[in-house]
Amino acid sequence: MIINFSIQNFGSVKEKQTLTFEADNSSHLENSYVINTNGLRLLKVALIYGANASGKTTILNALEFLRSIVLDPEQKKTDELDFQPFLFDPETPKQNSHISIEFLANDTKYYYEVAFFKKAIVNEVLNFYNPNKATVFKRTTDIKNQYTEIKFGSKIKINKTIEKNLEANTLWNNTVFGGFLKTNVDVKELKEAVEWFENYLRPLIYTKTQLEGFVTSKIDKGELSKLDVVNILKKADFQISDILIQEEEKEIPDGLIKFFKNQLKDSSDQVKKLEETGRLKSVNIEFEHTVNQKKYTLPIEMESQGTRRFYGFAGLLALLIKNSTAFPIDELESSLHPDLYVHFILSFLLNTEKSQLIATTHYREIFDNKDIFRNDAIWFTDKNENCSTELYSLADFDSSVVRNTTNILNAYKSGKLKATPNLGDNFIDLK
Repeated sequence: MIINFSIQNFGSVKEKQTLTFEADNSSHLENSYVINTNGLRLLKVALIYGANASGKTTILNALEFLRSIVLDPEQKKTDELDFQPFLFDPETPKQNSHISIEFLANDTKYYYEVAFFKKAIVNEVLNFYNPNKATVFKRTTDIKNQYTEIKFGSKIKINKTIEKNLEANTLWNNTVFGGFLKTNVDVKELKEAVEWFENYLRPLIYTKTQLEGFVTSKIDKGELSKLDVVNILKKADFQISDILIQEEEKEIPDGLIKFFKNQLKDSSDQVKKLEETGRLKSVNIEFEHTVNQKKYTLPIEMESQGTRRFYGFAGLLALLIKNSTAFPIDELESSLHPDLYVHFILSFLLNTEKSQLIATTHYREIFDNKDIFRNDAIWFTDKNENCSTELYSLADFDSSVVRNTTNILNAYKSGKLKATPNLGDNFIDLK
């Protein structure tokens, strides 16, 4: 589980900003929001509000970037890391960026911190607590010679030859995790951390992310129960009684292979296989609707965007309930009716055990009902005068601003909590 993470000099974030899943001492909605584990009280949900361009998505992008440099290391030392530092300052582009994360993997607490710039990972450290703090590794980079140096802690037993191989495989623009994935080495703590990033922290879901194929493939492989997804759709009032998945082969249209080859630097094995067979497998998805005791089917392309979006969310919800996992979601409310949005949040809270959601959203009406949200699960992003992002929680406000009797929706609308657009008047004089 995520305990907390921090970002500095990344995208719109200039100064260090921290989001924590550690619950405060409030017992409000304790049973549905709070997970007690390893002596910690961790929240299941973090919802981030703020004006457009205030940095909400930057918070999620930082998590996605961190996951990427752990699991998908650059193959060439000349490749640059895919991010931008804070650009509205003459000094920050010359400075290192920082991301740190504290998390639980297999009931062990880990702390990982990495500093980097476009060309290289500058330094990184991985600590674990069992129960006391101990170092797994510290890494530094000789920037001039583009060389990695790794020192393991006293509790980590590793052969010196293997350690040198790991150093050699950890390019100056790779994390130690990236080098570990390229090296035949068995270090329990490195393996646990990598598996956490791969299996617990899932890829970022954007508004345009097509979840239908992802969920369908999970059903097809038996990793998701079709019945579970259908039951979730029924509870959401979609009148869907079955999901019909059919696979068929079609001849490859003229020019498609050439297009694939032109788009890819190296022809993959899949492209070569397509060229040999001349046929392409496609998956057709249809939803069965039962209306007045009669069954009708519609191809997924004819369903509304809301139905298609929630089909993906139904699959996510089933995964979140069945497994321990975390999904970052950008603009959670996209294409969803407000009641369906709340239904999804509540279904997640009431049915999951050790899963987490971190999502950006504009749906503020949830503030009007304290029976469904906790203050420490609500976060805001606001732009400072220098256009950098400030991240803070509703729980950070003292009783002079937020009391138990305060109408949070009205307080937010009135600007008392900030994180709202600073709009001009509506008259536009076109010259």
